[in-house]
Amino acid sequence: MSATTILGETRPIVSKDEDFTHYMTARQPAMLRLAYVLTGDTASAEDLVQVAFAKLYLAWNRVEERGALDGYVRRILVNEHNSSWRRPWRRRERVSDTLPDSPVLDTYDDGGNAELWQLVQSLPPRQRSVIVLRYYEQLSEAEIADVLGVSPGTVKSQASKALASLRGRTPRSLATGEDG
Repeated sequence: MSATTILGETRPIVSKDEDFTHYMTARQPAMLRLAYVLTGDTASAEDLVQVAFAKLYLAWNRVEERGALDGYVRRILVNEHNSSWRRPWRRRERVSDTLPDSPVLDTYDDGGNAELWQLVQSLPPRQRSVIVLRYYEQLSEAEIADVLGVSPGTVKSQASKALASLRGRTPRSLATGEDG
């Protein structure tokens, strides 16, 4: 019987499904958090993670470096998120006559950073991806370049543009850490 190492744990491989299920169960919460930060919406984040894991499952037998699975899934998440903005159905507005009574806090956000993440959500997709991968996932420039399939120089320039944009639009209360 052969063995595999996933997430630092060596386990005997019983089947592709069991091996994949073990990985998905262990990493789904972290990937949901990343997807939420990319999309800003719980339902969209869940859809994005579902697509990413479906694509990973289809490629499971071709992934030779099991230690690089997180990077592979991150790349799928970012690419799928960026591709979703190009799809025509995404451009349709959703109009509603009713507004919610009060803001709803998401399970991934305690509300303390809601204003900041609203600003991050307003960035263009590539800049937003760089900021999320750098400051939320804490990846290096080289790792971000690998995930996005761009050069480290592009990562640096996108990060610089994004930070300049955020600095220019950040309310004084957020910049100084004050409330209200």
